[in-house]
Amino acid sequence: MAEQQRRSRLDTPRDTRRQLVRRPAVDADTFGVFAEQFARFMGTASFLLYMTLFVAFWLLFNVLSPDGIRFDDYPFIFLTLMLSLQASYAAPLILLAQNRQEQRDKVIAEQDRQANTRAHADMEFLAREVASLRMSVGEVATRDFVRSELRALLAELDERDETSTTPAEDGSPPRTT
Repeated sequence: MAEQQRRSRLDTPRDTRRQLVRRPAVDADTFGVFAEQFARFMGTASFLLYMTLFVAFWLLFNVLSPDGIRFDDYPFIFLTLMLSLQASYAAPLILLAQNRQEQRDKVIAEQDRQANTRAHADMEFLAREVASLRMSVGEVATRDFVRSELRALLAELDERDETSTTPAEDGSPPRTT
């Protein structure tokens, strides 16, 4: 029995694994918001102005200062390294911001498509309702039709009155109704 327990333990993988290095927990939304803010800032005139001032200061300081104070003795290799480092971080952050914007655009496009579908269905319903109302109105007597019928009846009554008030040809008195 002890041998069987030992064998079952060797056949079953361990549930827990020890991690030598723990990965830092990063909230994707928080980092995404940071990336969007960073990308938005890099697309401004302020950023270009700050970068220009930084590079100009770097150049002037390393050209005009004495040899002992310079921190970039070789022809601006450290400046090139700094700008490359900044670009290597900026590119993925900008791409992350673009991907998040693309996802938002997809959601908005889907919502617009659903709203358009609902509006189209509503318009079709209203068109059917208007058509049915037109058909119903076609069967209802209009004001002009009723007026013409009343005029015709009045004319017929006037015609009967005229025929009833004229003396009869046999000489008998006119009939009154």
